[in-house]
Amino acid sequence: MFKFYWAILLNAKRGPYLIPTMRKMVKHPDEYPEKTRYAYALRLVRYLKKSARITTEVYGTENLPEEGGYVMFPNHQGKYDVLGIMYAHRKPCTFVMDKAKSYGFLVREMVDLLGAKRLELDNVRQNMAIINAMTDEVKAGKKYIIFSEGGYNRNGNIVQSFKPGSFKCATKAKAPIVPVCLIDSYLAFNSFKTGPVTTKVIFLDPLYYDEYKDLKTPEIADIVRNRIIDKMEEYGIYQDND
Repeated sequence: MFKFYWAILLNAKRGPYLIPTMRKMVKHPDEYPEKTRYAYALRLVRYLKKSARITTEVYGTENLPEEGGYVMFPNHQGKYDVLGIMYAHRKPCTFVMDKAKSYGFLVREMVDLLGAKRLELDNVRQNMAIINAMTDEVKAGKKYIIFSEGGYNRNGNIVQSFKPGSFKCATKAKAPIVPVCLIDSYLAFNSFKTGPVTTKVIFLDPLYYDEYKDLKTPEIADIVRNRIIDKMEEYGIYQDND
């Protein structure tokens, strides 16, 4: 956690101009289209990466669908996960996160800037409303990041079970499902490592609607999780809790 707070501290001096600019962009979306807002968000990502001495290696961008909306399903390791994927994903994308954690320093502005969804974990009605809104947005071409494992408490490079319900947005939108393999992402902001760290973001082959339309969401969840685990094994990382 040291690197996370250190990166925030080093960038606190930028807050007086970053935060007002981000809020201005949110209030005037007609003046600041999605690409402009995303580019500004990536600026913040670069600041944090540099401050925390994080290098992120990117693989598999050729696997990303060229057109239309889709949903990315990564394994979840820590606070850096979204930032690493955004750094690797040059087209605008957004994410879903726990509402209770979405109001921290710079986090609130990032969520609002990217039109991310705040999920109330124990509110079934609100969750369904969010899923329906996301479905419409994905149909319209939006790209989302959803962490199917839920939390990341000490996951490290171990991939936990994927929640089948998290795939409803993609299946309802009949959109491509893109597994994303994160390796050593936890080292960035969820470890006691103080020196430079290297993480990996690997976009895997998408699962298209024609491939999964006859499957139930638990089956889809297993396929996505297993593809991520298989990719980890290619890098010499093996699971001990299958």
